Amino acid sequence: MNILITNDDGWGAKGLLCLIRNMQQLGHVTVIAPDKAQSGQSNAISVGIPLYMTKLPTPQEIAGADIYLTDGTPSDCIKLAVNTIFKDHLPDLVVSGINHGSNAAVNVIYSGTMGACFVAAEQGIPAIGFSLCDHDLDADFSYLEPYIIPLTKQLLSRQHTYGICYNINAPMGEIKGVKWTRQCKGNWENEFFPQTDSQGNTIYVLTGNFHNHEPEAEDTDEWALSHGYISLTPQSIDMTCYAALR
Repeated sequence: MNILITNDDGWGAKGLLCLIRNMQQLGHVTVIAPDKAQSGQSNAISVGIPLYMTKLPTPQEIAGADIYLTDGTPSDCIKLAVNTIFKDHLPDLVVSGINHGSNAAVNVIYSGTMGACFVAAEQGIPAIGFSLCDHDLDADFSYLEPYIIPLTKQLLSRQHTYGICYNINAPMGEIKGVKWTRQCKGNWENEFFPQTDSQGNTIYVLTGNFHNHEPEAEDTDEWALSHGYISLTPQSIDMTCYAALR
């Protein structure tokens, strides 16, 4: 199996290295990662901007993987790989992450991690995004790690549907199990915090609080995460609101 991996936290992120080590159990791994953090890039692509792609020496801890670095976004990474490295034969699987931070609920529309999965889904490639609800650079992935390969095998065993990918989010600490979930309804509030820079100018720092519109709904990703479960949410590149067509 040929597995293509990317992320949005950039090359060298602990979550990316953890994902590479695990995916090497399933096949040959090719990594194309951003050269810097690209969080919040969603499906952004570098229109009109030439990109470089450099092959790196492979660290011993992930020996056997092919590693490429680019100055593009996560979506650029998948497009570059499909049009260069895999131009003659698409990869069997795209895996993105492991993201340092949640991509549940409305976060999925901002996520560079899931943006890469949506590009893969556009190409008809099975794709999975992994995220852990911990922004720490030294986040502990040990509780999630035993679930990575079983979940991947489970999803690969399902009949692949064009345009569908999977969004997997894990809570911090002990995990009770896995729940299939839907995307929680909610929005971000108080998103910018004003500060004063060294010149006395007012600047605005992105922050905010997530407001869950349905905290009691037990079938959502946010409920699963808040109760110690991994959430597994199918996502689609088809953004048609079918209810509004009736």
